[in-house]
Amino acid sequence: MRPPRSRVAYGVALMLVIAAGLGSRVFGRSLPAVVATYGGDTLYATMAFAGLGILAPRWSTTRLAVTALACSCAIEVSQLYHAPWIDAIRRTLPGALVLGYGFLWSDLACYAAGVALGAGVEAIARRRM
Repeated sequence: MRPPRSRVAYGVALMLVIAAGLGSRVFGRSLPAVVATYGGDTLYATMAFAGLGILAPRWSTTRLAVTALACSCAIEVSQLYHAPWIDAIRRTLPGALVLGYGFLWSDLACYAAGVALGAGVEAIARRRM
């Protein structure tokens, strides 16, 4: 049995991923177009992976990845639902960052890539330990 994930290490990783994701939005005009367009959504799912790593440090990487992908995709699909109350939340900065604005198929691919990034970094880090 592998030792549980370090909540401190995953907390640091979470903060770095959040900073990079926000940076991809703020500095998008200075970045390559593909990074500006898809980087934030990709890192959103990486953030979900790291966040779940903090909440469930003993879960397998596969379980963590599947759950992070499912949560990210569920939030994306929720963008198809429009009611005044949820649209009001989406108009706030925190609501927009967490819930997004509108459904895009390309975001689902970004989420798969973001979860793969998180799982890949975890696999590399665990091999080095």
